[in-house]
Amino acid sequence: MREIKVPCRKVVGGEAIGKAIVSRQPISFFGGVDPKKGVVIEKDHELYGKTIRGKVLVFPYGKGSTVGSYVLFSLAKHHVAPVAIINLETETIVAAGCVLGNIPLVDKICETTFNKIQTYDLIKVFANEGFLVIEKD
Repeated sequence: MREIKVPCRKVVGGEAIGKAIVSRQPISFFGGVDPKKGVVIEKDHELYGKTIRGKVLVFPYGKGSTVGSYVLFSLAKHHVAPVAIINLETETIVAAGCVLGNIPLVDKICETTFNKIQTYDLIKVFANEGFLVIEKD
């Protein structure tokens, strides 16, 4: 197994470990994710039908309504939230939702490295320290 240590920017502090679920498309939490099940319900999304529960959710940035912040909070309240989120560039909707739901959130990783993260890679997020570790088989 090979470990890659990657610098990042802390948006919401905390530590988490989990398997990655990766989208190269932006995510809208309002109307795109079921807040009680933690499943992507946006029909044309590449993660349609997949659960984000207990995963490190990797996507470039959020999109859509400010209500998305409350969907992230609801995911946490129903214990179906991702354990952490990694973005290329975090915007206020995702940041506010992660603050409300106490979900570690980082961004500003190198785009080349971001594009190498694959679903099922094991990711360790150390938001407070400003880095993450990607474990590849």
